[in-house]
Amino acid sequence: MAHPNEDLLRRGYDAFGRGDMAAISELFADDIVWHVPGNNPLAGDYKGRDEVLAYFGKSVELTGGTLRVEVHDILANDEHGVALTRDTAQRGGKSLDDHAVQVFHLRDGKAVESWFHPGDQAASDRFWS
Repeated sequence: MAHPNEDLLRRGYDAFGRGDMAAISELFADDIVWHVPGNNPLAGDYKGRDEVLAYFGKSVELTGGTLRVEVHDILANDEHGVALTRDTAQRGGKSLDDHAVQVFHLRDGKAVESWFHPGDQAASDRFWS
């Protein structure tokens, strides 16, 4: 039997894959903080559910809907979750194919903070710039 926070994260990735922002929204705390590293137009800290969902929308828009996140595994306990993913996308003649790690702080059945870690930050910056 999976930990409830593993189920929470799997539901979130599944909803993202379907483009179901309403379902994702239900999994986030109102004051969630989403950290995106790098030196590109999408890098920064997004604060609050609306900013995070807008960031998702912008990333999907910039990739013409080609952004895909394939979950390899999720590990979770009472406070944290870690997702190992493969992220792919196309944009303006460029391709992204990267293995990433995403770390979540979880509380009361909601994601309250996320730190994204691309496997190749320089390649990620080139893709999103």
